[in-house]
Amino acid sequence: MACPVPLKSAAFAILVSLGSVNSAGAATNAELAKLLEQLAARVQSLEQANTDLQRQLAASRLAAPTLQAPTAAAVEKRLSALEQQQIELAKSLETDTLSETEPGLSARLKAVETQALELSGPVNKLRMFEGMTGGLSLTMAAQKSFAPGVTQSQLGYRADAFVSLPLESIGDLDQLLFTQFRLGQGAGLTGLGSYSKPNATAFSLAGGMRPDDSVALLAQAWYQASIPLPWGGFKPNSKQTLEINVGKMDPFVFFDQNAVAGDESKQFLNSVFVHNPLLDAGGDIGVDANGFTPGLRVALLDASDKLQNWRLSLGVFGAGAQGANYQRSLGTPMLMLQAETAKRWMGGLPGNYRAYAWSNPQAVHFDPAATAPERHTGWGVSMDQRVGDGITLFARYGQQSDGHVTFDRALTLGFDANGSYWSRGGDSLGLAMGWLRTSDAYRDFTLPTTAINGTERVAELYYRFRVGKQFELSPSLQFIGNPGGDPNAPGVRIVGLRSQFNF
Repeated sequence: MACPVPLKSAAFAILVSLGSVNSAGAATNAELAKLLEQLAARVQSLEQANTDLQRQLAASRLAAPTLQAPTAAAVEKRLSALEQQQIELAKSLETDTLSETEPGLSARLKAVETQALELSGPVNKLRMFEGMTGGLSLTMAAQKSFAPGVTQSQLGYRADAFVSLPLESIGDLDQLLFTQFRLGQGAGLTGLGSYSKPNATAFSLAGGMRPDDSVALLAQAWYQASIPLPWGGFKPNSKQTLEINVGKMDPFVFFDQNAVAGDESKQFLNSVFVHNPLLDAGGDIGVDANGFTPGLRVALLDASDKLQNWRLSLGVFGAGAQGANYQRSLGTPMLMLQAETAKRWMGGLPGNYRAYAWSNPQAVHFDPAATAPERHTGWGVSMDQRVGDGITLFARYGQQSDGHVTFDRALTLGFDANGSYWSRGGDSLGLAMGWLRTSDAYRDFTLPTTAINGTERVAELYYRFRVGKQFELSPSLQFIGNPGGDPNAPGVRIVGLRSQFNF
């Protein structure tokens, strides 16, 4: 084996010393022997150190496996413990019960699962109300009439609450449930002798109740089913829908609608500008004393053209003293048929056009002595068309075809202007005029005592001032000329103030 580096260095040092001795002079034998002894001692010392170093190196190599073995055994032991815990956890999670030997993690997971199941019941119940909409409105109206020798004033209110609840779909069929409650006090201005009613918001329960009684009424409660056509087709590609409504309802929700002359709580107050006068003021709609009736409505909506869709509707409603009060509603019902379309004319501005006809076999004769019901038939049209960014025109016409009525023809028209033209975008200005022609039969009935042969003329101007998001004030002026078709009766001027809260 080669000598370590220190042994080579020692020999080299001795040779150098010998060289130096020879160069200085011949050394004596004693000195040479002494140097050799020193060299032998150092070589022996170095060999011993080298032997010890080799022994230590061999011992360290033998000890390395001995040190690694306990570490590998410990790792194996820990892995086995983890696998056993995993097996116990899996077995525990397969059961729903809890035990004393339950792993901690399993017990916590089962506790969380139990809490989630307990919460799932209320969550599922709340999910039933997903998509539900509702609202509450309070409308108050104060009016005062001025006529020669006659001055009246009246204050009244009406509150409405409604809820629209989508039901769970059945296949492609969508369902909806709508309910409305109404209460109020105040009958509005009476005794004016006019065909028209100056305050269409007036509402008080009929049936002999005292004026200071205020009881909520279930005004509407109806169900709607929307069925995409063709049945069994691919719903997203369906362009036609069959709509079915059944329950207690207001027929004007589905017939004779109008965008700017159809809501007495926000738009015109006089009844002749809210609905077709022959149906509303004339009474041909056949509803009960509170304005509602049981009914069925079936409609076909075609939306093949997004810009010009159309709808055909048929309504069957209880009518008369018994039909509208759930006594013999299906015996001789009132029928209404309406065709409507949405157009975009005048540069793409929207408009709605409706034509309808009705037949009411339970209508009332104008002669109080004729108590038997009779059939009234008629037809009408309703339109609203935008002609500018904030101006919408409207018009209605109705004509009686059969029956004894006080007036048999009615024409109303007007406009609504948005306040954006004078930097009041939430306000509106409305102006309307109407003519109600006295029927020949009623004129002949009133002769010779009176001469009811004129045309009642009605005009209304209102301004809706938006005070806040939920509060509006609407002052109004009305004029009724030839009230009740009497050309000799003085005209009536009416001032009013309406307020409305919406929630």
